[in-house]
Amino acid sequence: MTRADRAEPGLGHIQKLATEEHKLLELHSRDATQEARLKEIQVELDQSWDLLRQRRALRETGGNPNDAHKRPPDVVEKYIG
Repeated sequence: MTRADRAEPGLGHIQKLATEEHKLLELHSRDATQEARLKEIQVELDQSWDLLRQRRALRETGGNPNDAHKRPPDVVEKYIG
């Protein structure tokens, strides 16, 4: 586990997902399975970033970062980045 992973749980997971996403995006053509996986990754990245932001906000405001929770895809996918 890296220092960043210990300092911010979930960051390593985000980095792994992003790496996989980039590999799929670099393919000139994707089959249905790869397209489905890409969509799954993108949803999971949205959820993971949202959870990370929640944890940071709670920490900065004196709350408990462990009170953050993973929100459903239909909530986090409506955010504008």
